Amino acid sequence: MNLLEAIDLRQSRRAYLPQPMDPSQLTKLKSEIEHFNNESGLSIQLVEDGSEAFSGFNLGYGMFQGVRSYLALVGKTSDEHLKEKAGYYGEKLVLEATKLGLGTCWVGGTFNRNRCACNLQEDETLALIITIGAIPAKKPFRENAIYKLAHRGTKSLEQLYTADAPVPDWFLNGIKCVQKAPSAVNLQPVLFHFEKGTVWAEVKNASSYQLVDLGIAKLHFELGAGNGSFERGNRGKYSINQL
Repeated sequence: MNLLEAIDLRQSRRAYLPQPMDPSQLTKLKSEIEHFNNESGLSIQLVEDGSEAFSGFNLGYGMFQGVRSYLALVGKTSDEHLKEKAGYYGEKLVLEATKLGLGTCWVGGTFNRNRCACNLQEDETLALIITIGAIPAKKPFRENAIYKLAHRGTKSLEQLYTADAPVPDWFLNGIKCVQKAPSAVNLQPVLFHFEKGTVWAEVKNASSYQLVDLGIAKLHFELGAGNGSFERGNRGKYSINQL
């Protein structure tokens, strides 16, 4: 399975089985985490037994069952692109986990930060976490009901971008992958622009989790377009790779 196939397969999962991940899954995840941390300057951590972060937490706790492990997305407090990088590299790990047959779910506020078992240095911030672990093959009734209740309708392709001219196929392929990207309460706030041959992406509310959504959406666009990468930042531009 490649990353594009993982995009099609990925779903947010809120119910987990009690067994830990197997050694081969852990080895692969830890290797990817080390690579992404070196590349990004983040300090992403895999917490293998972190159930305390969800125990005794009332707000939204009923939305999760059996959480054992999670990815703690940690970075320097001074990093102006912390949230965006957490979204970008966190989603890379979500897709890698999907390839391994694991379930994941982005979690911004419905966990107890005081009981999060990650290691934070004085100059670091925990942006958010991603639950991860073994999942039942079929969603339990309760999880399926919560998913249907929380899931909003997906925006059309035309609602995700503006253009001053007909867009090339690679751009549209990128937008098709953006359409499948997770976002906070499925608001899909990232808007892409194709103007005078230049591509850039933005969110309206840069003080919220929308910057995390920006990082996720940029990754999906890059994977779909397959020919370039974005610069960091709100309104960051897309550069096509030179052959």
